[in-house]
Amino acid sequence: MLVPVLLVLSFCLRGRAGLAPHFLQQPEDQVVLLGDEARLPCALGDYRGLVQWTKDGLALGGERDLPGWSRYWISGNAASGQHDLHIRPVELEDQASYECQATQAGLRSRPAQLHVLVPPDPPQVLGGPSVSLVAGVPANLTCRSRGDAHPTPELLWFRDGIRLDGAIFRQTPLKEGTIGSVESILSLTPSSHDDGATLVCRARSQALPAGKDTAVTLSLQYPPVVTLSAEPQTVQEGEKVTFLCQATAQPPVTGYRWAKGGSPVLGARGPMLEIVADASFLTAPVSCEVSNAVGSANRSTALDVQFGPILQAKPKPLSVDVGEDASFSCVWRGNPLPRVTWTRRGDAQVLASGPTLRLPAVGPEDAGDYVCRAEPGLSGRGGGSAEARLTVNAPPVVTALHSAPAFLRGPARLQCLVFASPTPEAVVWSWDEGFLTAGSRGRFLVETFPAPEGLKGQGPGLISVLHISGTQESDFHRGFNCTARNRLGEGGTQVSLGRRDLLPTVRIVAGVAAMAMTLLMIITGVALCCWRHGRASFSKQKNLVRIPGSSDGSSSRGPEEETGISKDQGPIVHTDHSDLVLDEEGALETKDPTNGYYKVRGVSVSLSLGEAPGGGLFLPPSSPLGPPGTPTFYDFNPHLGMVPSCRLYRSRAGYLTTPHPRAFTSYIKPTSFGPPDLAPSTPPFPYAVFPTPSHPRLQTHV
Repeated sequence: MLVPVLLVLSFCLRGRAGLAPHFLQQPEDQVVLLGDEARLPCALGDYRGLVQWTKDGLALGGERDLPGWSRYWISGNAASGQHDLHIRPVELEDQASYECQATQAGLRSRPAQLHVLVPPDPPQVLGGPSVSLVAGVPANLTCRSRGDAHPTPELLWFRDGIRLDGAIFRQTPLKEGTIGSVESILSLTPSSHDDGATLVCRARSQALPAGKDTAVTLSLQYPPVVTLSAEPQTVQEGEKVTFLCQATAQPPVTGYRWAKGGSPVLGARGPMLEIVADASFLTAPVSCEVSNAVGSANRSTALDVQFGPILQAKPKPLSVDVGEDASFSCVWRGNPLPRVTWTRRGDAQVLASGPTLRLPAVGPEDAGDYVCRAEPGLSGRGGGSAEARLTVNAPPVVTALHSAPAFLRGPARLQCLVFASPTPEAVVWSWDEGFLTAGSRGRFLVETFPAPEGLKGQGPGLISVLHISGTQESDFHRGFNCTARNRLGEGGTQVSLGRRDLLPTVRIVAGVAAMAMTLLMIITGVALCCWRHGRASFSKQKNLVRIPGSSDGSSSRGPEEETGISKDQGPIVHTDHSDLVLDEEGALETKDPTNGYYKVRGVSVSLSLGEAPGGGLFLPPSSPLGPPGTPTFYDFNPHLGMVPSCRLYRSRAGYLTTPHPRAFTSYIKPTSFGPPDLAPSTPPFPYAVFPTPSHPRLQTHV
């Protein structure tokens, strides 16, 4: 009840006194850029008194020009109650709380806060405008703005118009709570692709919404960026391939190094490599490493090398029991993949294709060598075959070998061949009277030794021999059993002993002896005939006389002429040789008709069966009756019709005896020659070759 009464009373009193002063417009908070003009409005109604402005409670004065405040003044029509405060240019110190006061009316406007904005200066990037970085190495870019900007600016990073996140913002305070500067640190790990890139640091605040930018260019030092190519990429084995290694780097490239499969390629130093490709290039790539002052980088590439099959894993021999499964495998490598086939040695039928051969439930007939074969590649290289032996473990296989027939009561030998895998525990010979495994028993002896070559796939071979000493009649009518046993069973065969009769052998020996006797008699007869014929021929020869020129009988001719090897015929004198006889040793001796009264020296000759060169006679040195240099040999056989089956050789020089039984006279009449009886085909005898004796008289030696 009391409140309504007071309101009514107040209304009545106001209406009686008139309208009271009041604010038509009060100042409001403002934001002004540094250097711009600030205007704080103030309008009063029904007031005609003093109006003033206060700054943070400090009165600026009641005059319109506000003396003492050069940048401040009050504008507006005072009569109409307009009292606006102007500040130009606004400085940072103008930021304060302002009030418009009607002092006489006791009115105060609400406080108006003036905010002065200081736009930031363009930021500074440390190390700019070009920053040198190393690719791959983490780095920090620092953008800094001075702290006198108001409000504190925001530092942002941009690349190609796109804002970069992750920057760290940091303020550096000064004394008295003022801010000295602000920084923004951008962390990045540059790559070679960042070389030459431009980054922008923007300082932005309420005072400068568009902000101010500072750009920086990245200058990167980076290790080489390598690209490696091969031409051609697909190649046949044995062809040439060219590798090209290209690189971009800052600073420039300082060296190249090539490797294949991790092993250096000796002698390769430049950006290009030419090499002959082989199968290893398929799995051992070629790499190129490029270096500069910052670091190095490498790239590798593998070639598509087409090559013929290469055997990597041979099939292994197998030994399985009969009835079990067998499996072989072999591995061939090639590009393209080779076709592998399996056959059995000696059989062209393909058993399987691929790296594996499976033989289910093998039997003895499956034992043998199996061949894994790969055909050559497109280049004609590679390929080949590999084989492995399948040994089937089965009961022994026993075969009787040929045994030579034996004589009664003589030695005998029986043999059997045993093939078995596993090796038989023993080989047993048995007969009616008993058995024998090894060693001797009575007339029997057993020996067992390896066969020279086993049957393929059936294990090693054994030869067992049963020796019998002093065979008996019963040995030829009974069978001898050869039996072998191993863990899978036993096998055996029967061997019989053949008999050899004595009569055919005696006949053969007698025939051979008769032929030998006949041949011996023929040879003996031919030899006697030849000897007799030679003796008869010698008895018909003419004696050839030579008168030496000295008492000691030495020849005046050389040794070649004495041995009768000269081809010319010398002067000889034809005389009878009835007084030449053969001694017991076959040599000719001369008779001395003077019984030693005269000292007559003769010539000894020897008789030799066979043919001499030309079938002629070798005679003493030439007579001085003939010219010098004439030989002492002449072939009479063609003219006398003689068979040259025997020769007459002179053994030493000397004098022939006179052809008559009486003593020599002091004169020898030259013998005249007449033509002999010639055979129809005999050429005429050259009688003119005999010269006339030059000495009519001869002296005897007494």
